[in-house]
Amino acid sequence: LIWQRILAEDVAAWNFPSGIVFDMLREGAAQRPGVLTKVGMDTFVDPMLEGGAMNASARKAPIVRRVEFNGETWLHFPPLRPDVAIIRATTADEKGNLTFEQEGATLGAMEMALAARNCGGIVIAQVKRVAAQGTLRPHDVHVPGILVDFIVEAPDQLQTTATAYDPAISGELFRPLHTFRTPEYNVSKVIARRVAQELRAGWAVNIGFGISANVPRILIEEGLHGAVTWVIEQGPVGGVPLLDFKFGCASNAEAFVASPHLFTYFQAGGFDCSLLSFLEIGSDGSVNVSRLSSTPHRTAGAGGFVDITSRARKIVFSGNFNAGAKMRLENGKLVIDKEGKVAKIVPKVDQVSFSGARAVSQGQDVTYVTERCVIRLTADGLVVTEIAPGLDLERDVLRQAASPLAVSPGLKQMDAALFFGQPMGLRL
Repeated sequence: LIWQRILAEDVAAWNFPSGIVFDMLREGAAQRPGVLTKVGMDTFVDPMLEGGAMNASARKAPIVRRVEFNGETWLHFPPLRPDVAIIRATTADEKGNLTFEQEGATLGAMEMALAARNCGGIVIAQVKRVAAQGTLRPHDVHVPGILVDFIVEAPDQLQTTATAYDPAISGELFRPLHTFRTPEYNVSKVIARRVAQELRAGWAVNIGFGISANVPRILIEEGLHGAVTWVIEQGPVGGVPLLDFKFGCASNAEAFVASPHLFTYFQAGGFDCSLLSFLEIGSDGSVNVSRLSSTPHRTAGAGGFVDITSRARKIVFSGNFNAGAKMRLENGKLVIDKEGKVAKIVPKVDQVSFSGARAVSQGQDVTYVTERCVIRLTADGLVVTEIAPGLDLERDVLRQAASPLAVSPGLKQMDAALFFGQPMGLRL
């Protein structure tokens, strides 16, 4: 329904980074003039490209600007001033104070409530239960009742879209590590294993949806759980990030941080590494995760991808080399039975979610891991540095890319241990 309205030009629609949206809410709440940031420069959010516009109505009324301030170029995003904020918690008392004891994240409830309240709007809170006034511990209250106008009691509300209630998600108990399912032995597991080899002990590592979401399970399988600390944009720090429709939550988290604060951490590059996916890789190393013109109705937006990649010191993108290929693992080698029909390494991406050129100029360390090869981003472009055992470089890699790839003089074979079923003896 939303996409129908966007395509019909019933509304003007923009796609902005999640962290920037929280910043815009904070600017609105404080009655400030907007956000000045480098996040999104040289991506689809930049007015030099698309300005985040999703349809003609939005393109006719641009709201993101490039501005000069203090001798530098910045993107300016206006403040958000919501008429209504709909938030969700576990418990409300009779004064509207909200606690989140059975939630997997607090997200940006406080920022949303402040923005609506201070801009003359209303705040509606959905909760599982209502408690008597004075029975909630003050330190547990994340949104005070002075910001809440209406309470909607929903005793059957789900904890996640796939979970009625799991106390390990809300940190009320810890699951034993042996209860976590480890990835099946297949091509995706090979990719996740190779991504894991990029990590180092002691790092704080952000993780995104897709193949890389299995990397924490690889570390469990290898006896290395706890060697790195996982950080998810929705709020959990530490623990074991969950998969599929539970993604964004974690079991056994060490802390729950409000999303806007984590985005502040991400936007300045305070963490060590980010593990993310790709839909397309351009010849300049740019990545698209936010749009495929052939299936626009499936676009979910960029989420926090643009915030996270803007200053990340090290990024490891992962995905299949092309789409639709039939492959199998046999005797420690990759066997391609049928080539895919859709190239994912292309001359120019459909939409720039991550700018390869900007990454090079900022000195970011960028790696792309596929089942066939490992590619590094250099000042001269994309360079193949490793190839899977059993493959022919020209036939299985170079000819299957829709854009030329350079080959490192030191090209080597990917670690053979990646391609067998047993644990590979990973060391970080």
